[in-house]
Amino acid sequence: MRLQADFFRQDVLDAAPQLVGAQVCRRLPDGRVLRGRITETEAYRGPEDRACHARHGRTPRTEMLFREGGFSYVYRVYGLHWLFNAVTGNADAGQGVLIRAMEKPLDGPAKWTRAFGITGEHNGLYLPESEEIWIEKDRDSAYRTSPRVGIDFAGEPWVSMPWRFILKT
Repeated sequence: MRLQADFFRQDVLDAAPQLVGAQVCRRLPDGRVLRGRITETEAYRGPEDRACHARHGRTPRTEMLFREGGFSYVYRVYGLHWLFNAVTGNADAGQGVLIRAMEKPLDGPAKWTRAFGITGEHNGLYLPESEEIWIEKDRDSAYRTSPRVGIDFAGEPWVSMPWRFILKT
């Protein structure tokens, strides 16, 4: 079942673990639909979260994070890779869920976006209604938590927050 607006309006710490086990669906230009089961997410919780892009406030890059939940936030990292997030919470919350990994071999945030053809052109899609990219949930999945990856710059307590959600196998 396609996730609707009310799902994305939840706080990121409620939405991120529920996305573990869900499927990202991407309709290709030829009409085929790629599906990938999410195995790992990370929560980024607004301007107070020193690891979240929203910590810089509203900028051209982060504006989408401040929309109401349900929009895609796609950005380039290291000038090389596109990363995909689902915006959550109410307008102005600045929250997003990084879709960090899918089932192997798409076990990295840049691997799956490359395989799915995700680029900056997909920033700002409204996931509950988009015909290009949407998220479906067909079951609940058990998960474990751990600290987020690659955010040492944020310092404590942000580095140690258990806001990474990983599918139990």
